[in-house]
Amino acid sequence: MILSGGILPLLVSMAAAAPQQTQTQALAEDRAPVVRRVAATAQLAAQEYRVGVVNGRVVAKSEVEEAAMFLQEARRSAALLPSDSVRPAIAQIDSLIQLVKRTSPPDTLDARVRTLAGGLSQRFGVSLDELPAQTPSLARGAEVYQANCAGCHGSVGRADGPQAVGLEPPPANLADHAVLHDVSPLDYYRRISFGTVGTAMPAFEARLPAEDRWAAALYASVLRLPAPAGEVPPALRTFATTGRMSDDQLVAALGLHDAAEPGALARVAAARTFQSAATAAATSQVFDRVRAQIDSTYTLARAGSPAATARAVDAYMTFEQVERTVRAKDPALAAELEASFATLRTRAAGGATPAELSAIRSRLAVGLEKAERTIGNDLSPVNLFFQSLIILLREGLEAILIVGALMTFLTKMGAGHRKRDINIGVGAAIGASLLTALALETIFVLSPAKREALEGGTMIVATVVLFYVSYWLLSKMEVVKWNRFVKSKVQDALSSGSALALASAAFLAVYREGFETVLFYKALFLSGSGGGAMPVVGGILVGSVVLLAIYVAIHRFGVRIPLKPFFAVTSAFLYYMAFVFAGKGVAELQEGDLVPSTFASWAPRLPALGIYPTAESLALQGALLLLLLVALAWNFVIEPRRARRLSRAMVQEKKGANHDLLRSLERMEADLAEMRAEVERMRRNIASSAPNATSAKPPR
Repeated sequence: MILSGGILPLLVSMAAAAPQQTQTQALAEDRAPVVRRVAATAQLAAQEYRVGVVNGRVVAKSEVEEAAMFLQEARRSAALLPSDSVRPAIAQIDSLIQLVKRTSPPDTLDARVRTLAGGLSQRFGVSLDELPAQTPSLARGAEVYQANCAGCHGSVGRADGPQAVGLEPPPANLADHAVLHDVSPLDYYRRISFGTVGTAMPAFEARLPAEDRWAAALYASVLRLPAPAGEVPPALRTFATTGRMSDDQLVAALGLHDAAEPGALARVAAARTFQSAATAAATSQVFDRVRAQIDSTYTLARAGSPAATARAVDAYMTFEQVERTVRAKDPALAAELEASFATLRTRAAGGATPAELSAIRSRLAVGLEKAERTIGNDLSPVNLFFQSLIILLREGLEAILIVGALMTFLTKMGAGHRKRDINIGVGAAIGASLLTALALETIFVLSPAKREALEGGTMIVATVVLFYVSYWLLSKMEVVKWNRFVKSKVQDALSSGSALALASAAFLAVYREGFETVLFYKALFLSGSGGGAMPVVGGILVGSVVLLAIYVAIHRFGVRIPLKPFFAVTSAFLYYMAFVFAGKGVAELQEGDLVPSTFASWAPRLPALGIYPTAESLALQGALLLLLLVALAWNFVIEPRRARRLSRAMVQEKKGANHDLLRSLERMEADLAEMRAEVERMRRNIASSAPNATSAKPPR
């Protein structure tokens, strides 16, 4: 009732609110370029003004003029804001222009610009500076620079390009560190995007995608630096941090006193160009941005906005950050997504029906979910190690407990000489488990075309077995139930009088554990294929050592394992693994196109728990949750109540039987009393008639 009465309405309300939220977000993103242009040009004006004015005096007139031109550009851009925001924004910019005309202190202009930018960001909900999650590609930056910038700035940034002759003002010398030491890649990105008013520097916002502009900005910022060298602190390994920092700020962050120190600029270059491995969080952010841009495209296209095509291009360019990784793992999926993005760009331009747009959007949502699972579906090495360790400990301990209990009951029943039969069964079970592992691995090698189906099927079977074993452990938590289970196995084997029967009991008990272990490890290797086999193998080795120590402790020193806590903890862990394998198994089957994919935008994505936003995987995991509740209710509520009722009934029945027995005894006592009375009466009669009989003489 709590689930249906509380969570379900919440999910329904979230689903109902989603279209409205998407539309609001799309409108905000539609205004984002204008807001960012106004803020960026004002910030560039403040930067130029600080160079041109020192201590209240104009030291570089051209820089002050550029600042004024940037503010005029910001004023023109502000006219494109929504009507209710145009007047206050222009009024603020006019006040900035007046500050420049009065040669006010640069700090005052900076403060006013920050107020303008912060107000626009808050009013429209727009992030002014969206830095990439990963460091842009220097190789791509070099390509973009040579194609678009080298003509004026020169091939190495020395302002000696063939088109630089006669330009007024001349292009900047990008290799001059003394002049550009306080310029960050973000500053370059703004200049590349919006150009420099009154100069030959054009705006590339409409000519180049954001990824190319960032790549060119980073490349331009290292032209003034030597080759990178030295260690990069963890705090400076993300571009979101270093992309905002000037060289001076990086020098301070590196703990250096001056950029003139030997090797200082090489360390700055190392921090600028550090390429960190793609993290799961960074990858997730990229996919989230792509989905948001697709939703925005859909909303704008339905409204007939001409901005829909540009937004579709942005979505594809964002996807390109992960496209190479997807293509390396699944070329067919990458090609399918590229085709879907192309269709979105074409149909968003106009003429598409709402149903067609919705179908394209759904197809992209399913493809992106598959792509994110493809490149980020593996468990971490630590997770793999602990799951591997606990699997072996659980299965191995249960096998040790069963075999030990069988031996103990044999001794108690006076059949200690039959232990050899159990050892034979255990050895055969171990051999059969190894053969099972070999056969399972051979099947996978022989059927590469059906890999997804086999992997998904293995995980689904593992889910069923894991849940069954988890429930079985719950049902055997009580020591009495465990002893009854083992004793029944021994009695059945001994009653047959056959050596094969006892060996078979041991074989089946141990082989069940071995088969489960093989199945679970196969599923674990599949779920962590990208994390390597070493964590799983490490868990097996450590688990084997621990099992050996436990075996020695039990058989040499009589150590006893508390069954109830052991079964409770391992049962919970096995249920967790069943839950994870259920989600991952459905995901594998969906990748093999054996199970349909219905994307659920409201659902979370938690790969560590096997939770993915598809209706099919969530349905199976929901069924597991329901079965868990039923199992818990049966074992801890219904079954104990039944046992208590049965116990009371047996007591009542026993009382009734005792009462009937007492009544029978009472009747027997009454009958015996009557018999004694009759015997006494007969004795008296005989005694009274004896003299007469003695005195009587026989006739002659």
